[in-house]
Amino acid sequence: TSLWLPILLSAVVVFLASFVIHMVLPYHRTDYGKVPSEDDVMDALRKFGIAPGDYFLPRASGPADMKTPEYKKKVELGPLVVMTVMGRDGYAMGKRLLQWLLYAIVVGVFAGYVAGRTLAPATPYITVFRIVGTVAFASYALGLWQNSIWYSKKWSTTVKSTLDGLIYALLTAGMFGWLWPR
Repeated sequence: TSLWLPILLSAVVVFLASFVIHMVLPYHRTDYGKVPSEDDVMDALRKFGIAPGDYFLPRASGPADMKTPEYKKKVELGPLVVMTVMGRDGYAMGKRLLQWLLYAIVVGVFAGYVAGRTLAPATPYITVFRIVGTVAFASYALGLWQNSIWYSKKWSTTVKSTLDGLIYALLTAGMFGWLWPR
């Protein structure tokens, strides 16, 4: 229970920092490109009524399907697409912001758990900072890399998000170091 204050305070600080990073600073504005003839593409997709979810085009039903001439032709003709279709509530920011805050709390819980199991009360600030910062960085940043590896997400976007994760980890580590039980 002595770690709930740093868990909650670090989540709030990360939440506020992410607001500044995404709404004030300009470096994430190039994460997604604009599709040429956007209105035409949206009109074309709309008629299919694609349910919200993740999709891969072309999508093989299994390894054997990937070997067929028909599938190989689709790949050759392109485009190869990984897409997420959001529902009409896709911009429901309240729900997403709440999920982000809860995620930041979960990261704090795991970082606090690891630190609480490995460090004693009155551990020096820098030691708490290192342990919590490492766990928080792994939580906020490292899992993003697989999206560039497997799904061709731009590496520049992944690197920027990794930098964000480092900032969030440093803030989390600072809160825990400052509020670590004495």
